[in-house]
Amino acid sequence: MSDSETTLADLKRLVGDFVDRRDWHQFHSPKNLAMSMAIESAELMEHFQWLSAEQSWRVADDSAKMTAVSDELADVLCYGLAMANELGIDLSAAVHAKMAKNERKYPAEEYRGRFGPEDGEMKRKDEG
Repeated sequence: MSDSETTLADLKRLVGDFVDRRDWHQFHSPKNLAMSMAIESAELMEHFQWLSAEQSWRVADDSAKMTAVSDELADVLCYGLAMANELGIDLSAAVHAKMAKNERKYPAEEYRGRFGPEDGEMKRKDEG
């Protein structure tokens, strides 16, 4: 299955079925799931620790590293899907709502090529 063939509902069901078969809902409190996501995120970050930005792009050229990074990213996503299942969050609606907030907060014409107002201020100071 690929991203283009799989819906969020499919993934939520896959994770939900896995949890159901193991009777793990009892352990899947929002607190535990949030902590698990943070732990898995840290494990993902570990693969990039001490690398330059350029070196981090080259991780994609190493199949063993890509497998490890993919596994950690999948862990983060699985815990996120489990949390959505436990709390009844419609992830598609949540992402659309969040992106609408981000559009208002970070207008493209103001933030294009910059990560924030401070970045723009630094560029103007460097230019002048």
